[in-house]
Amino acid sequence: MNILIYGASGASGHELVKQALALGHNVTAFVRKPSKLKIKHDKLKVIQGDVINYQLVEDAVKGQDAVLSALGASSAFKFDQSVVDGVNNIIKAMETNGVRRFIYMSFVGVKESRKTAGFVIKYIAPKLLSTEIAGHEAREKMIKESPLNWTIVRAPTLTNGKHIAQFRSGEDITTKGFTVMISRADVADFMLQQLTHNNFLRKTPSVMY
Repeated sequence: MNILIYGASGASGHELVKQALALGHNVTAFVRKPSKLKIKHDKLKVIQGDVINYQLVEDAVKGQDAVLSALGASSAFKFDQSVVDGVNNIIKAMETNGVRRFIYMSFVGVKESRKTAGFVIKYIAPKLLSTEIAGHEAREKMIKESPLNWTIVRAPTLTNGKHIAQFRSGEDITTKGFTVMISRADVADFMLQQLTHNNFLRKTPSVMY
């Protein structure tokens, strides 16, 4: 499968690229700084660009079977309009070029799901990470209003822990833990599973231990 990954040079993006290549996919990594992506592979193509540049976004989308996003704000404490505009560009480019499958990494702390994710995300995150949450909510709204076959994956606090491939997922899962964390590797695993699974089409599953 030909897949395009936005935000590929970040920590979560690295996991998506690494695991996608291990699964045999042809991967296009869209990054601002290619030097930050420390992966070399004959099935990996790296495109340098910024998601606010529509033409670069559209050029990358052409010929893809699916698009995954691990985009995040440059600061968790400042609303990043460029990422919102970038996701809008991705949606437009996908619609224009007939690429339907979009898998987006969000945060379980958005208003719709934060009540399921423990004390810290339910009560502290809305105050401490209000701008990051607002960004995810704005991007989720655009994705939900699009005609794409989207899946919005809501993850809790991310760690650099091991890929254990054991986690819970679904729209109704909850935890009573004080803090809720999961490794980026396991979130990437779940996101890549959605390339061949249709049970979460146009749905917003959470993933957690």
